Amino acid sequence: MSLSRLLAIAVKELLQLRRDRLTLGMMVVLPMMQLLLFGYAIDTDVRHMQTAVFDQDRSAASRDLVQRMVATGFYDVVGHVHGYAQTRRALRSGEASVALVIPANYEAHLRAGEPNQVQLVVDGSDPQTVSSALNTASGLVASLSGEQTRVALARCGVQGPAAIELVPSTWYNPELRTSVFIVPGLVGVILTMTMVMLTSMAIARERERGTLEQLVVSPVKPVELVLGKIAPFVVLGVVQMSLILGLGHAIFYVPMRGNLGSLYLMALLFISANLALGLFFSTIAKTQQQAMQMSFFFLLPNILLSGFMFPFAAMPRPAQILGEALPLTHFLRIVRGIALKGATMADLGREVVSLAAILAVLVMLASLRFSKKLA
Repeated sequence: MSLSRLLAIAVKELLQLRRDRLTLGMMVVLPMMQLLLFGYAIDTDVRHMQTAVFDQDRSAASRDLVQRMVATGFYDVVGHVHGYAQTRRALRSGEASVALVIPANYEAHLRAGEPNQVQLVVDGSDPQTVSSALNTASGLVASLSGEQTRVALARCGVQGPAAIELVPSTWYNPELRTSVFIVPGLVGVILTMTMVMLTSMAIARERERGTLEQLVVSPVKPVELVLGKIAPFVVLGVVQMSLILGLGHAIFYVPMRGNLGSLYLMALLFISANLALGLFFSTIAKTQQQAMQMSFFFLLPNILLSGFMFPFAAMPRPAQILGEALPLTHFLRIVRGIALKGATMADLGREVVSLAAILAVLVMLASLRFSKKLA
């Protein structure tokens, strides 16, 4: 073995790597992104949970309870509801993940030292939210109950049960099965991975095979090329989605409480957005290998920032803003809302608008990036 020949090969590889700016950039950016995402954005301790308040007492004592919950930093009051129907609508649409129900005569029972019950309704479609919501509320109510009991004893020597009892109620996934939370999310993750990868190699494949010249001399407009490349894969995406949903229901007993047709209609936007994104990557990459690298590079923030594995509400605000730009974030809310909560298109209108806007931007970017000139 010749050391000089070995060094010559090593130098050649370094020179080739230096010319491959995309691969070199990913080698530097990928570990930095992983460090920032895992160290800064990922937090399993859910804070700032969106909370709806159903206050049937409307007294100073009930307002004090709400303020104490907000002061913990775990609950953010997003609105007051006036019945269980509105409570269900708020949780079903995703406007709230927790609802605090305060009974009538709450303050009167406290003054009399009588037992009191406060209900905490939690969206069980996210087990991590359930744990944080119940643990924090239980500690708060236990502390407040001790205070009220001591006050009652000091006033009239009342003895007996604690003044306040927390009654938890978990909706949509009362058994807290993890598969019910994970499997619907896998629909979005798998579609993202396959759809982006399929179209990310489209233009690069044309360039490598030498067939891009035919597109250059053809009367096809850039936007027509983009839409034409996307259309066949939309059908494949729908078939893939049907397969995942069917297996999830048959093997893991994942429910489908909402309208399946509405889910498919909204999934078309999601599939198309991922295909357009893959095509945009394809206009940047020079080879299919580079296109595939970009696809895998994009998959990491999708899994970490979309709310698939870690609670979206637990992320810092900058990470949430970045997550809102990902199609997967909105589709996870759609598929979990329809499958687990029975949400309707009206409940998920905000997510539909967001997906449509992302799709329009991606199609425009891919069309602008495609140039009918050989690079």
